[in-house]
Amino acid sequence: MRRRDFIRVIAASSTAWPHLVYAQQPAGTRRIGVLHAQAEDAENRARQAAFQQELQHLGWVDGRNVQIETRWGGGNTDSIRNYAAQLVALAPDVIVTVSAAGVAPLLQATRTVPIVFVLVADPVGAGFVDSLARPGRNATGFTALEYSFGGKWLELLREIAPNVTRVAVIRDPTDSAGIGLFSAVQSAASTAGVELRPVDVRDVVEMDRAIGSFARGPNCGLIVTASAVAFVHRDEVLAQAARYKLPAVYFARNFVDAGGLASYGPLSIDQFRRAAGYVDRILKGETPADLPVQAPTKYELVINLKTAKTLGLIISPSILARADEVIE
Repeated sequence: MRRRDFIRVIAASSTAWPHLVYAQQPAGTRRIGVLHAQAEDAENRARQAAFQQELQHLGWVDGRNVQIETRWGGGNTDSIRNYAAQLVALAPDVIVTVSAAGVAPLLQATRTVPIVFVLVADPVGAGFVDSLARPGRNATGFTALEYSFGGKWLELLREIAPNVTRVAVIRDPTDSAGIGLFSAVQSAASTAGVELRPVDVRDVVEMDRAIGSFARGPNCGLIVTASAVAFVHRDEVLAQAARYKLPAVYFARNFVDAGGLASYGPLSIDQFRRAAGYVDRILKGETPADLPVQAPTKYELVINLKTAKTLGLIISPSILARADEVIE
């Protein structure tokens, strides 16, 4: 049995697991928990590797002076909640987590264990921190993007597909970020004379029905705003965009890697490197309450030319020159 499978079996026992880990942990070793809300795919493994590499540069080596316990939620709410409780039960020195889907269950499980988050759209609106400058609680980290991105996504979509006059916006209506991002797109659309249709992503059947109905009209496009739920239903969203030949702009590059047209958003792997810096500071005695939440510093524009050709679109040289990566 592989070690990962063994750990998962042992993890099923909420009483035996912590004692087993404590017995295996060398004296003086610090413990770091990592909770990924999504699946263990190539992109998330690369993020994890970047995080651990940066930790090593800072002097923290897994298996030597730190023990890193990683859990993959696979986009399943129950699994994420169970893994959050499991990691807290290990009494780690700090837990790193991804997106609001990971932060919320961790804060339900503990108000004392330090938490460093990445790729969270609106930590203040979600109630995770008191303010960006002074989080004031046991969580801090790095925001995914600013609400102004909503307008930038619409601008990019109109540049790529100038004929688009009607846009469906996929959002998570239960997330403050979903509401805020849609409002930003709506503000930009009113100025540009574009008709918007909000599409909720929580119910996949309803989402499919709404997109199908919307796509019957002329000059349609699609914007997919940032949410953990959109990640979970990525394949279905991409399938709908392909089925109805909708030019689409996404919030993350993994949609484009999987066949989407274009994405513009923060360079996520950079946030994991920066998270390692906050973990280092917490392990050396600082508290999340005093570490300000930081905005992204690096962004990337990714274009899929193969998908553009399928849609009959010609991407202008100016857009290609701005792109950080062009998939051919």
